[in-house]
Amino acid sequence: MRLFRSLKAGCVAALMLAGFPLADGRTETLSPSAQRGRVFVQANCARCHAIGRTGDSPLPIAPAFRTLHQRYPVVSLQEALAEGIVTGHPSMPEFSLAPDQVDAVIAYLKSLER
Repeated sequence: MRLFRSLKAGCVAALMLAGFPLADGRTETLSPSAQRGRVFVQANCARCHAIGRTGDSPLPIAPAFRTLHQRYPVVSLQEALAEGIVTGHPSMPEFSLAPDQVDAVIAYLKSLER
């Protein structure tokens, strides 16, 4: 029974990560790459940044990811993500991503532009 509950919870979580609810009640489905990017930013960035289409960043100085494309093309972040972002907000930890992680995060950020 415990295994069943764990599997059910995992399936619900996967479905929730698979897309965004839209204003008209439909759900926008993310590409597999964007889904992986969403999982990554949920695990590594959501503590400070608003990572979805709505909501405030938990850390007020951390920009909401849905607004990044208004500042610069998100594809320009590829190099910074691969080599390590050090110019983020003052309390942001330094980290670098593997190439497949960079691609996934960029795909997710691009999905927020719509």
